Amino acid sequence: MGMSVTIDRAAEQDAEQILKLQYLCYQSEAELYGDYAIDPLTQSLEALRAEMAGTTVLVARLGTEVVGSVRGSVDADGTACIGRLFVHPRMQRHGLGGRLLAGIEARLAAERAAARYRLFTGHRSVGNLRLYRRLGYAPVSTEEVSRHLSLVTMEKEISRDLAASA
Repeated sequence: MGMSVTIDRAAEQDAEQILKLQYLCYQSEAELYGDYAIDPLTQSLEALRAEMAGTTVLVARLGTEVVGSVRGSVDADGTACIGRLFVHPRMQRHGLGGRLLAGIEARLAAERAAARYRLFTGHRSVGNLRLYRRLGYAPVSTEEVSRHLSLVTMEKEISRDLAASA
């Protein structure tokens, strides 16, 4: 009998596992864009701990192992900014990314009164773009960051049903 993956708020003691997994998961993005100095690969443990103190961070666990994570915060106008959604390579393509995204959306709506969700991904990150579109996000802008990278900003309005149940 196998263990099931649970999703819950990250604890302070999860920071090291989150950072190691983040480093592993963003290798493919770095390779895709030819840039190994991207923020997820250069973030320090101290910076992650500071970020965790000011944002909502969820983790997916398989037993005691962190196998995925996502972060989010809500700004003054009610826009939930969601970022650093990642899943261990061996756990990808089983719906875990979608579960993490749904989890952070629900938490930000219930706990921080989010009115809309915003996230971004690189223009070459076809799998991410496909996932976000499937989950109701639509591209709203594209910004050229370098000659190798354009960031696609995507948004989704909060579901009225979710807002009512929150």
